[in-house]
Amino acid sequence: MTTFDSVRDYLTGLQDRICRDIEQADSQARFTEDLWQRAEGGGGRTRVLRDGAVFEQAGIGFSDVSGTALPPSASANRPELAGASWRACGVSLVFHPRNPYLPTTHANVRHFHAVRDGETVAWWFGGGFDLTPFYPFDEDVQHWHRTARDLCRPFGGDDRYDAHKRWCDDYFFLRHRNETRGVGGLFFDDLHGDFDTDFAYMRAVGDGFLDAYLPIVGRRKDTPYGEREREFQLYRRGRYVEFNLVYDRGTLFGLQSGGRAESILMSLPPRVRWEYGYTPEAGSDEARLLDYLRPRDWLSESA
Repeated sequence: MTTFDSVRDYLTGLQDRICRDIEQADSQARFTEDLWQRAEGGGGRTRVLRDGAVFEQAGIGFSDVSGTALPPSASANRPELAGASWRACGVSLVFHPRNPYLPTTHANVRHFHAVRDGETVAWWFGGGFDLTPFYPFDEDVQHWHRTARDLCRPFGGDDRYDAHKRWCDDYFFLRHRNETRGVGGLFFDDLHGDFDTDFAYMRAVGDGFLDAYLPIVGRRKDTPYGEREREFQLYRRGRYVEFNLVYDRGTLFGLQSGGRAESILMSLPPRVRWEYGYTPEAGSDEARLLDYLRPRDWLSESA
């Protein structure tokens, strides 16, 4: 088995495990699978759960795609990739809960490999996970970041967590809104030191996602809410759409490389709204969210 195949096998297993546990957490809906092929090379399997008791929509996709020419979003400032054939695989998910008190979440783990004249010219790992609450709870945010910090510790101690948390804060930032997309988590890209160590870290991030998210699901899925909270959730989902269509590298790479648009855009929420000039009422729970949409040391009081 090649090293790429070992990564691929891990990723398909990760998709299976997450689907199983999310179905169990939802208790009502099941994922449907859509297999697809890409004309230039490779394909994938997209799984979507709709209209569940907990999740309005939960999408998780696996892809293994290849080609001979990289799109500008991936090849810019990378002269070693000129003329190289490439292969990339990954798992990416976005879950949009029904209850406004349960945060939206995103996770991704991926691997890239490029070859020219039979020789490897580049490889790397990337990934991370982040949390986007509408009505944040400190204990949820602290649990999320504590889980992230703990899984980082075997791979450089707290320095790894600090660096990849900061990278997440910087990456998931809507410059035109001057706010983060949520409360962050971990983000890393172009990790290519030692293959075995970097692969182990990617697995730790992939496996750690459910440890970070499922306890929050259990705490918040049955919280009572009304039309006001639902309308605010739909409004804030608009920020999610803005980020994915304006800034997200994965969306850009997928579309520029001829990926399957339906699978790439499954990250978008099933329902969303925009409102011109919206300002939350001072002192309201909705206004409170804004204080969470900036980089902070979430663990300074809970380490």
